[in-house]
Amino acid sequence: MRISRTRLTVVAVSTAGLMLSVAACGGGDSGGGGSASSGGSLPATIKIAGVEPETGPAAFAGLSAEKGYELAIKQINEQKFLGDSTKLEVDFTDTKGEIPTAASAISTAIADKSVAAAFGSVSSQEAVAQSPLAQKAGLPIIYTQAGSEGVVVGDYTYRATPLMSTYYPVLKDYVEKNGWKTVGVIYTSTPTLEEVAKKSIPALGLDVVAEVNTTPTTQDFAPAISQVLAKKPDVVSILQVGASNPTAMTQLRQAGYTGPVLGNSGASAGNLKPAGAAGEGMVWAVDFHREQDIPSSQDFVKAYKAEYNEDPLNYAAEAFDAAWFLARSIKDAGSADRAKIKDGMAAVAKKPFTGALGKDLAWKDQTITVDGAAVQWDGTTDQLLYAGGK
Repeated sequence: MRISRTRLTVVAVSTAGLMLSVAACGGGDSGGGGSASSGGSLPATIKIAGVEPETGPAAFAGLSAEKGYELAIKQINEQKFLGDSTKLEVDFTDTKGEIPTAASAISTAIADKSVAAAFGSVSSQEAVAQSPLAQKAGLPIIYTQAGSEGVVVGDYTYRATPLMSTYYPVLKDYVEKNGWKTVGVIYTSTPTLEEVAKKSIPALGLDVVAEVNTTPTTQDFAPAISQVLAKKPDVVSILQVGASNPTAMTQLRQAGYTGPVLGNSGASAGNLKPAGAAGEGMVWAVDFHREQDIPSSQDFVKAYKAEYNEDPLNYAAEAFDAAWFLARSIKDAGSADRAKIKDGMAAVAKKPFTGALGKDLAWKDQTITVDGAAVQWDGTTDQLLYAGGK
């Protein structure tokens, strides 16, 4: 595997102990290697363009995703999944958190006829700029995160992250257990979090008695907190992006609120750490957690920790499954031709599979679906409360 920069020393992953089984990674495919599908031939190298924010506000997600892609591609190549002489190669470009840069990088990939497919940006704003270009030019592109409308726009575009609104219902058991009836919501103005605030929170059986919208650059949450607490809700919901979560939580505690808080996965990736003890009690829904006891998930966690000496984030798990989805699609197509890969993705997406995110995973409208899990911040780290679908 070739990447555009070296971030770590490669650690060998033994096939017996740490390489995921094909059942875990490849769904219904039989065998872990061998030649490509009959009726087609694959080149020695299949090039993939990776376009992610490695710097900027979403870098924490982009860099984590890149590690997931790299681990999967390493396994795919070591297992000779696409045949004895075919390897995947990925080159990453840093979008720098800039929409024009993200669009330009995809345009460059489109013009390079040696590029068979692309991994798109985790940023919704960047992905929305990339998708129309890829779809029009016929470049297969798979995203993680990027939950906005306008990302999946045609048969060349797929998203290997479930929409937050589809797994947020896993928190309903937690809400019912606590007997909450009313909620005050403070949310930032992104399409994903607005949908959670407007639809997912009420769907938990909660009556929204206060709702305050903030901007992604808000630093002073005191006015919003005052408006919400004045309505005396049973529980407060803080729906913010990245570093805004500890800021909002700290100010909420300073305002005297001591109860649990319903959050979102933007508090993941250690983003809540700066809040320290003030962050304790925030609960949110995730599509993956390192402690979920699904065998394929634990196989992934074990392999990831051996490779990087750290726990994986959900962004890495999503990317890992995305890379395996692409590999299975190429194998089904028996070709590195872009149009044939597109047909292979459509065929593979019809079959449930097992991967890092869990078992019996499926695609709906070209977006992956999962049961999800509930996690809680204990003041130091996020702990698994329970997994959905049980």
